[in-house]
Amino acid sequence: MNKDLTLGNPQKVLWAFCLPMFGSIVFQQLYNIADSLVAGKFIGENALAAVGNSYNITLIFIAFAFGCNMGCSIIVSQLFGAKDYPALKSAVYTSLIASGILCFFLMLTGQLSCNLLLRLMKTQTEIMADSSLYLRIYIWGLPFLFFYNIATGIFSALGDSRTPFLFLAVSSSANILVDVLFVKSFGMGIAGVAWATFLCQGVSCLLSISLALKRLSKIKTEKSISVFSWNLLKKIAAVAIPSILQQSFISLGNMMIQSRINSFGVSVTAGYSAAVKLNNLVVTSFTTIGNGISNFTAQNQGARKYDRIKEGTRAGLKLVWYLCIPFCLLYIMAGKYVLLLFMNHSSVKALTTGQEFLWVLSPFYFVVSTKLVVDGVLRGVSAMYQFMAATFTDLILRVILAFFLSDLTASSIGIWAAWPVGWSIAACLSVFFYKRQCKKGNGTLP
Repeated sequence: MNKDLTLGNPQKVLWAFCLPMFGSIVFQQLYNIADSLVAGKFIGENALAAVGNSYNITLIFIAFAFGCNMGCSIIVSQLFGAKDYPALKSAVYTSLIASGILCFFLMLTGQLSCNLLLRLMKTQTEIMADSSLYLRIYIWGLPFLFFYNIATGIFSALGDSRTPFLFLAVSSSANILVDVLFVKSFGMGIAGVAWATFLCQGVSCLLSISLALKRLSKIKTEKSISVFSWNLLKKIAAVAIPSILQQSFISLGNMMIQSRINSFGVSVTAGYSAAVKLNNLVVTSFTTIGNGISNFTAQNQGARKYDRIKEGTRAGLKLVWYLCIPFCLLYIMAGKYVLLLFMNHSSVKALTTGQEFLWVLSPFYFVVSTKLVVDGVLRGVSAMYQFMAATFTDLILRVILAFFLSDLTASSIGIWAAWPVGWSIAACLSVFFYKRQCKKGNGTLP
């Protein structure tokens, strides 16, 4: 069901829109968490390390899919708010065509450079074969990843966050069952983990894209629809490219950090692999709420209802801060028990590593969530230069400090300490850009 985000109480509208998105990303993260959980429980520590090691490379592909999602979603949101339905449909078709071409080249590049990327991360010999196998199967499933993201972008732009939630709830739950079936019953090892994700994402993609196009066909237009528009592609790319660069550079930075982590041995890699999935569950949840705030902002900007944007920002901050509390308490007080879900035959060192990572990072969820909400507003009003500046500041600081502090402390805990510093400085920068945007008085923000 389509939802106009320019009407009603801003807090109620935003929360009703964002909470299903939060639920969706929790289930989406279950894909990665399930892979690590099954690998660690039923195969062993090396398999857990292999999945975690490959994960940093898969994030590069996810970055491109995410960028396509945001480019489509923001522009379609603005057109939906402006009630320009012919251009809206053209923007969707243009996004699908451009994303398909991009996906093809990424698949080709990924298959050719898979082992090179793993070697650049200093992947240990004992997990190289499993990392490569998992990654190659994952790359074959990229079309499902890309077109599913376009479908969710369409739903979000039309104010519908409930449908993607239902798709992900079913497919993620199925993924866990198929993971266990392929690994435990069929004895497929790391390949079973990868093929389970491939299968479930494929079914989810086909169903969601079909429904999105059906929903689009119900929007009646009198004018003829252009299947591809260079003008709209430029507008989509203006949002998509900075988002892709943001996520890609974060992924490259994580790969550099991963190479440093790998130098401390397989046990540290395994502990980090489990803990970073739990951390990413939280941070990605906040990122998704930020995306919802981008849609809310974009629709209201398209409708020229600028006063609602600032109210939406306050409502978004309140929402993420409420969500920070249970995650922070869980990871500080019971992080060990959550990590044990991933570890069956893992060493004490792996478990200790994971606990240290969660203890250092979780108190700063209040900081990073603030940054991601404000970034969502900046992206919604197409203030992409400011958005990128804050993101790259965080990334550059984290990479430099990870190497410096790990050398200084001669331990992996120095790497974990880099996260809070990067988050804090970048959050201050994002808030500064937001306040400066508000003071411009040029109609972009109230």
